[in-house]
Amino acid sequence: MRADTFALYDALIDGVSSDERIEKALPGERWALTETATASGIAMFIAGSTIAPLHPTLEGLSLTEAAQAVNSWNLEEASLGLAAANAFYNTPTRAESLGALVTMDVFYTDGIDLRDRTVGIIGHMHGPKGLREQAKAVYILERVPQEGDYPDSACDWLLPQCDLVLITGSSLINKTLPHLLSLCRDATVILTGPSVPLCPALLDFGIDRIAGMAVTDRAGMRERVTQGRRGSPYGEGVPFLLKK
Repeated sequence: MRADTFALYDALIDGVSSDERIEKALPGERWALTETATASGIAMFIAGSTIAPLHPTLEGLSLTEAAQAVNSWNLEEASLGLAAANAFYNTPTRAESLGALVTMDVFYTDGIDLRDRTVGIIGHMHGPKGLREQAKAVYILERVPQEGDYPDSACDWLLPQCDLVLITGSSLINKTLPHLLSLCRDATVILTGPSVPLCPALLDFGIDRIAGMAVTDRAGMRERVTQGRRGSPYGEGVPFLLKK
C-alpha cells in the first residue's frame, strides 16, 4: 500500500488519456452524467457549490481536461469531473479487456468468507445477502444517518476494528476516501458503486477490489438523470469487478 494516499487522485487523473470532447455535462437530482460522442459516464451528484468551480462548464473540454475537476472543492463540479473520468474508464470494452466484466449475480464480496467478520459499510448500502446473519458485527456509517446507522464521525473509532470495509465510490468526490483508507490498513477494502472508476491504479492505495458499472444504455441513462428517476442505475449498464 502506498503511504501517500492523496496521490490516488493523481493516479486516477493521470490515467485518463482522451482528446474526446464532452458534449453534455448534466447534473441531476441523484446522478451526474457526462457524454461524449461515443461514451457516457456517471457519478453520484453531491451538492455543494460554495467554492468557485475550476471551469465555467465541462462541456467542450476533453475527457483528459475534465477529469482534473475530480480535485475540485466545488463538489458539484467534482461530481461531473468523476463522471468524466468514468466516461473514459467505465466502458464495456475496457472492462472486458481487463477481465472485469461480471454478471449481475456476482456480488462484489464474491469469494469472501463473511462468517464472524466485523464489517464496516461507508454509505447506506444493503451489502451482500446474508451479511447480517453471518458477520459478527456490521457498522453502517453514514453522513445522513438513518435508523440504526452510525454517524460518519464514528469512522475513526469503528473502522480500525473492522476486518472488511465496503466504501461507496462517492467518497472520491467529497475527498474522504484517503482518510477512510488510513483507518482500514488491516482490513479488506472494497470500493463499490456506480461512481467507482475502473482504474487499476486505485488498487495500489489500500483498496483490494473495485466494483462499479459501465453504461450501455446511453439514452436510458440520460433519461434517468434528467428525470430524476429513483432506483438502481445498473439496469442501464453492466457491472464490473476488479480484484487486486
